[in-house]
Amino acid sequence: MTAGLKQDDNITTLPYADQAGSLRRVFVRDMVVNTSIGVYDFEKDAPQRVRINLDLSVVEGEGPKNDELQNVLCYEELVNGVRAICATGHVNLVETLSEKIAEMCLTDRRVRKVCVRVEKLDVFDDVAAVGVEIERFNLAR
Repeated sequence: MTAGLKQDDNITTLPYADQAGSLRRVFVRDMVVNTSIGVYDFEKDAPQRVRINLDLSVVEGEGPKNDELQNVLCYEELVNGVRAICATGHVNLVETLSEKIAEMCLTDRRVRKVCVRVEKLDVFDDVAAVGVEIERFNLAR
């Protein structure tokens, strides 16, 4: 079995952070943006608040990082990427928005795994949030 992988009979998972596999965990927590999302006509009339969380497993690479930004995954780029995706126009489903965000995260070759959670915050008066969480992998890179 490869270092850092956890395996049972049917599933192999990659941990978010693992010294043996040289993985670092990078995250964005509780980002709230207004975006046009929803399948109903009334949802298309005005933006809705969504909360977005990202967890990424990132390969650390060889040698020291020298305390320089270009040697690590920049979370500012992640945040700006999410903002840009949310500003591109209407999407019907939180699943679609989640996939677009995951795809953006995986364009960096160092990212091995991303977990994206998208929650609509104002759907029900008696529910804090509804949404979806997905995991996507970049093991081939």
